[in-house]
Amino acid sequence: MSDVQKVQVGEVQLAYRVWGEEDAPPAVLLHCLGEDGEDWRGVVGRLAGTHRVYALDQRGHGLSDWPGEYGFARWRDDAIGFLQALGLERVALIGHSLGAVAALLLAADRPELVDRLVLEEVPPPVPADPPQEVPEQPAGPQSFDWHAKAAVVAERNAPDPLWWDAPAKVTAPTLVIGGGGSSHIPQDHLAGLAERIPDARLVTVEGAGHLVHEERPGEFLAAVTSFLAS
Repeated sequence: MSDVQKVQVGEVQLAYRVWGEEDAPPAVLLHCLGEDGEDWRGVVGRLAGTHRVYALDQRGHGLSDWPGEYGFARWRDDAIGFLQALGLERVALIGHSLGAVAALLLAADRPELVDRLVLEEVPPPVPADPPQEVPEQPAGPQSFDWHAKAAVVAERNAPDPLWWDAPAKVTAPTLVIGGGGSSHIPQDHLAGLAERIPDARLVTVEGAGHLVHEERPGEFLAAVTSFLAS
């Protein structure tokens, strides 16, 4: 993997890794809850063949700061600050789960920053049914701040109603990727989300579950690279 670098964004220092040629178009990867930039290791080599790829450790994860304050709006704002700090414009923004929510909100709020948007298994901005509960923290050291888990559960149970307006504000061509019936994300919600984004297509990788890029990296890459090249 690439060496870890760090950048100051507001009150937090964020860690990230970079691959690809410096003059290639930028792609920024936002991981899911509990992971970090290393989570993309199975697909980043192919993506770096055409893009300058940046894989971020989001706040509370990996080697980035763990400030104890979390939420999708903060992860969105961190990503915006990251793009600004590195001078990145018109990026291909690829997010998974938690990272996909942050990517969706970023693309809605700052459409000028996003050239293409990929949302892998994005939780819909509707209250979880049944409501989720925060599991007990496992014993021993963790790779992420457990307060981030609590924040995600709270916002999944009671999302900001304004977030449902976000899809209609996205101007970038968008690829929504679902993992099929074995995912805990309702696939009809993903279809509904894709319908609300003005220029979106939905690809379902049946049997992949929630971790599409890990369980089916070939199919994930085929969909994403074709989309980014189109």
